[in-house]
Amino acid sequence: MENKDQISFGLRKITTEQFAIIESAFDKDNQNIQIGNGLRFGFNLEKRVITVLLSVQFNQDKGPFLLLEIGCLFEIIPEHWKTLYDEDTKVIKIPIALARHLVVLAMGTLRGVLHAKTENTPFNMFLLPTINVTEMVKEDVTIKTIDSVELK
Repeated sequence: MENKDQISFGLRKITTEQFAIIESAFDKDNQNIQIGNGLRFGFNLEKRVITVLLSVQFNQDKGPFLLLEIGCLFEIIPEHWKTLYDEDTKVIKIPIALARHLVVLAMGTLRGVLHAKTENTPFNMFLLPTINVTEMVKEDVTIKTIDSVELK
């Protein structure tokens, strides 16, 4: 039996949008470290791509000392793109289950990139803890698109 709600997609590209180690902001004797994260969604209408942008930053008193933002580009198959994108209203609606699934995949990617970028440095000891994706994505994701405007 086929699941009518299933959306078929493939991970097509991973990007490192931002990476920085700010050694001067890190105090190895200070055990007080906070972790912040961010989540954004993007799209490419022509290529039927939904992008999940995830970021993490490790902070101490002086501010962030380790920053990373990655993008995971997921291509949706044409038949299923039609169920996500309404051409009349110019709205992409990503069902909550799909949005959460894409974020989970991106989160694993973020962990791997963090490890690779910090490997063989003292900052490799900082790992991204488990994060409850249900707290990050609480409803369907709706993205209002606009028609391209010809510039003169």
